[in-house]
Amino acid sequence: MSSPSELLIARCTAVAAETDPNYRQSLRCGHHSMLADERPARGGADAGPMPFEYLLSALGSCTSITLRMYAERKAWPLGTVTADLAVYRSEDSFRIERNITMSGALTAEQRAKLAEICEKTPVTLALKAGTGIATTLGAAAR
Repeated sequence: MSSPSELLIARCTAVAAETDPNYRQSLRCGHHSMLADERPARGGADAGPMPFEYLLSALGSCTSITLRMYAERKAWPLGTVTADLAVYRSEDSFRIERNITMSGALTAEQRAKLAEICEKTPVTLALKAGTGIATTLGAAAR
C-alpha cells in the first residue's frame, strides 16, 4: 500500500501459469509483454532472459537514457552509448560491474561529469539504497 507522498513509477506483473514449462514466466509491464526463464542448466528452457539479466538491463538502460538526456540538455556529442554490465555473487553479497563507453568526442571534463551522472541515475540510486520490498501473499480467486 502506497502512502500519499509516494509516486508510482512502474508496475509489472509476472505470471507462471500452471501449464507453463518449468520456470517460464509471462511478464507484463504496461502494454509490453515479455518472457523470463532460467537456463537449461538451471532447469529452465531459456525462453527469455533470466531475472538478473532483466535487473542488469534496467540498470544499463536507465544509465544510458539518463546520460543521453543530460548530454542533450548540454548539447554534448555523446555518440553511441554502450553499457556492459555483469552481476557477481559471493558468499554474502552481490556486486555489479558497469562499464560505459561513449563514441562521441567528449572532453575529459565532460566524461568526468558523465561519470558522476552514472552514479545518480534513478535505478542506480534505488539499487544502492537497498530498496525495501513489501510482500503480501494471497490466494487467487477461483
